[in-house]
Amino acid sequence: MKSFVKSTRNHLFCYGAGEERVGVPTEYTSYQNNLFNETRMSRRSQRKRITAHASFMAVKKQLMKKHIVIFTGAGISAESGLKTFRGEDGLWEGFRVEDVATPAAWAKDPELVQHFYNVRRKTVLEAKPNAAHSALVKLEEMYQVNIVTQNIDDLHERAGSTKVLHLHGLITKAQSSEDPKLVYPIVGTEIGMGDQCELGSQLRPHVVWFGEAVPAMGEAIRICQTADIFIVIGSSLQVYPAAGLLDETPNGAVKYFIDPQASALIRHHDVIGIDEQAGVAVPRIVDQLMGNNVQ
Repeated sequence: MKSFVKSTRNHLFCYGAGEERVGVPTEYTSYQNNLFNETRMSRRSQRKRITAHASFMAVKKQLMKKHIVIFTGAGISAESGLKTFRGEDGLWEGFRVEDVATPAAWAKDPELVQHFYNVRRKTVLEAKPNAAHSALVKLEEMYQVNIVTQNIDDLHERAGSTKVLHLHGLITKAQSSEDPKLVYPIVGTEIGMGDQCELGSQLRPHVVWFGEAVPAMGEAIRICQTADIFIVIGSSLQVYPAAGLLDETPNGAVKYFIDPQASALIRHHDVIGIDEQAGVAVPRIVDQLMGNNVQ
């Protein structure tokens, strides 16, 4: 049997492999155990420090990313086949806005209003994100990106954008007629007359109508105030208070305005106007931002 000899300052002892350590001083065994535990704790602490450092670096990297705020209007959705809010004749899908998009219209003829939005909802769900929607998603690889939209469709979300704020609501959801904070997903494409919220009131489209407050406006302002780059896409900047968001951006922010009529609509000297459709201009601008990471 092979034996092992160990010595300490005051002891000489031996033991065989697999045998109980007869004659091993208690203080030596205790020393070994303490050394083992200290080594194990040291390794755990080291792993924790490495993990904490990695988390810190990830947060630091995120904070160092430039902040891009995208403000979109009806023009970007029009290229997916969704008609703009108002046509040249002042009508929306053949209806006067006052008859289908105001609290007074809902009070006067809820069936008409409900039908109008049910038809619009079906059209939205049949539409597909276009090249501009898809290009904006790529920016999230290099930038902090927030999209603030006047549109009530969900094309940004379906394209893959992760931070989308809808100023005027989302047509694919319903809300209580009594308490607008009670919001529900819609199963299918329609809200039926008689469909009620938990308070017993009729469900209506989750859309901000003319004459109603814009609950998300405060959050939108805070987002725009920290923009390094601000891009307006497909908005005429005529509908307030949303149109005032451009004025909330920092003075040093780089600002783009993409719309076929951009040059005619620009009222700010520090805005870069691009007179093109979103599907043409947005992918090009995104490629430039991804390649050059504007300083």
